[in-house]
Amino acid sequence: MHPKLRGHVTTMFVLSLCVSDLLFCSINLPLTASRYIKQQWVLGPRLCQMFAFVFYGNEAVSLLSMVAITINRYTLIAYYDMYSQIYTTMKIWIQLLLIWLVSFGLMVPPLLGIWGQLGLDPNTFSCTILPKDDRSPKKYLFVFGFALPCVVIIVSYSCIYWRVRESKRKLEGRSKLSGQTAREKEEDSRLTTLMLTIFLCFLACFLPLMIMNVSDDGIRYPWLHIIASILAWASSVINPLIYAATNRQYRAAYGNLLRFCKNNPVARRTTWGSRTVGHSSNSPHYVDKRNPAKDKPTKL
Repeated sequence: MHPKLRGHVTTMFVLSLCVSDLLFCSINLPLTASRYIKQQWVLGPRLCQMFAFVFYGNEAVSLLSMVAITINRYTLIAYYDMYSQIYTTMKIWIQLLLIWLVSFGLMVPPLLGIWGQLGLDPNTFSCTILPKDDRSPKKYLFVFGFALPCVVIIVSYSCIYWRVRESKRKLEGRSKLSGQTAREKEEDSRLTTLMLTIFLCFLACFLPLMIMNVSDDGIRYPWLHIIASILAWASSVINPLIYAATNRQYRAAYGNLLRFCKNNPVARRTTWGSRTVGHSSNSPHYVDKRNPAKDKPTKL
């Protein structure tokens, strides 16, 4: 309903995060509530396997979507001239498809019992990745599937920071930016801050769970496992709060949507009005918009 946000490449990856969070909240959280209320798993082995498959697959989708967002922001800043060629609609859909296939594809070997297995851990009555024939991919998935993407994100944001800092230094000795360019730079800066905030919150939510699963297999500190699990579940509901708190365009979109739901005619006008229609530098059509045809005749 918000044309300017639809023009953002980043919005596609944000929607991927939203679908992942929706699956987690609609499938995993109700089953988790049942498990904690009854203090046992009473829903059968097949549903237990599905729980673990969706849980870890969704976690991977969230992290890889953030990796894609980070690479998108770095490409915009470091390879601006090639940006519109790299992020076409088809290539964006291919990236999204790969994110989901890789994320849930990693869970196929334990699902089929080829490497480890999915099932119920009687010590914690939790559905998780279990060893099979003394072999389990759990630690490998946690270390490489979590640590490596985090390293990519951290390195990318570090490069973004230094690029922006270097760009500001160069601009100090030049003439000031035009009003339109300055607004677009400010908008991209806000969006980068938003994505960095999302990643830091994701890290704060899931890093404790990763540490506890890797370092405390024997469940010597069960209360720490519970706190880490609660933080992991909370990650699925904090993203909308982050969007609304840190980005003006998302706040405007939320406000328009809520007013539209109340059948307020102002919402329709502000949502689809001409002032909201356009492309930021995060749009795949931004380069074309910024570089109109030079051969266009001038009216005298």
